[in-house]
Amino acid sequence: MTTIIDGKATAQRLLDEVAADVEGLAAEGVTPGLAVVLVGGDPASQVYVRNKLRKAEAIGIRSFEYRFDAELSQAELLDLIERLNRDPEVNGILVQLPLPAHIDEQAVIQAIAPAKDVDGFHRQNAGGLWQGLPSLAPCTPTGCLRLLQEACGELAGQHAVVIGRSNIVGKPMAALLLAADCTVTLLHSKSREAAALCRQADIVVAAVGRPGMVDADWLKPGAVVIDVGINRLEQDIDGERRTRLVGDVDFDGVSRVASAITPVPGGVGPMTIACLMQNTVSATRLQRRQAAASAPA
Repeated sequence: MTTIIDGKATAQRLLDEVAADVEGLAAEGVTPGLAVVLVGGDPASQVYVRNKLRKAEAIGIRSFEYRFDAELSQAELLDLIERLNRDPEVNGILVQLPLPAHIDEQAVIQAIAPAKDVDGFHRQNAGGLWQGLPSLAPCTPTGCLRLLQEACGELAGQHAVVIGRSNIVGKPMAALLLAADCTVTLLHSKSREAAALCRQADIVVAAVGRPGMVDADWLKPGAVVIDVGINRLEQDIDGERRTRLVGDVDFDGVSRVASAITPVPGGVGPMTIACLMQNTVSATRLQRRQAAASAPA
């Protein structure tokens, strides 16, 4: 029988842990602060930002919200980031992506101080992750790893196939799985015999943004499947045009083969926000260590 991996329940357990950490910091006179920057009026981004701020406040993290029209210039945004980098009350900085076309996303990401980069996208954090150094890792793959650890137990020696090589999910997911002593295959659009390679996997992480791409034929029986995809499909339901969220995995077909699978929604999504809160606390502790190390003897 296939287990449906409950991302909401796992996320709540993680949030409970983070809330306890926040309480511990409060006892030391420290309140973590998270700054969230939204440029433009993208409806999905507005929902994501609202959910992040609500979770932060619910567990005791102070939130700072900055909303701007899409006409905000790159220079103005970089100036704000520089101010937030210097602000001792701000421990984490998150700039909601995507940004308007006239703003260079990489320039913005690299402007964030690595110790405050709670998205884990700065090149210093990305390089540190691959080198096995203490780093802030991207939230979505970190959440996927937690789900796998709970679903599979010991990950060492298992063969994991990651489908997709983005800097946000695919590449850091591969790095985290390697750090967990998995054997990792990273598939992408130019991979040959992708389905055959995927059928060798004990663990499959799908993160390509193609609805239903992975079907039952791609899996060996008993594989564990993490579906990162969030795709909006317009469908006629009972005579009405409605939007339905689906993943990169054909859930109905794959759930008859896999031993465990995440649903969409309710799987990876809640973990991303929970890991953002965890990164904010980690960033707070990192900055305190850095301040102590640089203080005069």
